[in-house]
Amino acid sequence: MVAHGEGTPLIGPAERIVRAGTAIAVTGCVVALYNRLTVRRLPSSGTVAEPVTVGIPARDEVDRLPALIADLRAQTGVPDLRVLILDDASSDGTGAAAAQAIGSDERFLVIRSEDEPAPGWTGKAAACARLAELADTAVLVFLDADVRLAPGAIAAAVSELRSRDVALVSPWPAQQVGSAAEALVQPLLCWSWASTLPITVGNHSHRPSMAVACGQFLVFDTAAYRAIGGHRAVSASATEDLDIARALRRSGRRTALIAAGKQASTRMYSGTTELDAGYTRWLWSAYGASPLAAGAVGAIAALGYWVPPLAAIGGRDRLRRTAITGYLAAVTGRLLARSTETAAPLNRTDILAALAHPLSVGAYATLSVRSHLAHRSGTLTWKHRPMSS
Repeated sequence: MVAHGEGTPLIGPAERIVRAGTAIAVTGCVVALYNRLTVRRLPSSGTVAEPVTVGIPARDEVDRLPALIADLRAQTGVPDLRVLILDDASSDGTGAAAAQAIGSDERFLVIRSEDEPAPGWTGKAAACARLAELADTAVLVFLDADVRLAPGAIAAAVSELRSRDVALVSPWPAQQVGSAAEALVQPLLCWSWASTLPITVGNHSHRPSMAVACGQFLVFDTAAYRAIGGHRAVSASATEDLDIARALRRSGRRTALIAAGKQASTRMYSGTTELDAGYTRWLWSAYGASPLAAGAVGAIAALGYWVPPLAAIGGRDRLRRTAITGYLAAVTGRLLARSTETAAPLNRTDILAALAHPLSVGAYATLSVRSHLAHRSGTLTWKHRPMSS
């Protein structure tokens, strides 16, 4: 179909929609490429003269915590290191396993707590606040029990904190996967910021909306942490890592994200059941707890990452070429984000998961809806505890 008196074909509604979706995917790919080329990576080593306290909140982590303790015992470049482990009313022998892994290493202390979180507190925020009360060093590091560290990771992260003169450094651990469901969903964590936010710009900004942080590995200037009230400032948050970074920025302080790559890794959830429960407990809060905001984000994601592949299958000629461009941009952006995260060659699982990116977006949308429904009904739990709302 052509316009009267012109040789340029008219653009119909379907093609406008496909073009819009392709533009979203291409833009995400360009941002992911920028981050792949510019995001700072955690060095393999560093030297720290000042004392450092590491706090580990641990609830039912008998299978994960001993390996992290072994990694911390092997740390180099931190001659004055103290590690505090809060056994948070575990019922699986976490405390005993920790004591066995520690052996006679006097740098470690295990504290057993039987207390349930006070009203208005999540379990993790309460545990971190308790650990912070016991810390008396100028640097405070929080680690989740599922994190694994190379020998120079702590020293390198503290060196980054001081050299950047920021209140918080968040080294992003490489998210490891062990099942098809994990491969589809876990890389979305990194992709969500790597395809939308130029990190070098965000790291130099005070805007809370440009903060990115991962609660699995957080390195604080203790004075700045205490100045905002520490975890008390985010006591009820299901995403306390992001919210504490935003609180620091609102106070006029800077935070920085760096890719930990080969220096830190984690398998956040093991299997479909644990992944489903893990995401359901917090996705409701990802966009300010607003279902409308979550719906808007979901609509944009559907436009950018469902429409092009569907049009590539069902469209013809120019429409199909535009759609294929959008789909390939989405796959490429996903692979660039994964490469930024892992600092390792892409493997077969990474490539297959990227090709299935539309399914990943669908899985995310399903988890988001489920999370909002569970939050509305007041049925959210994590590790046999109700989540504060």
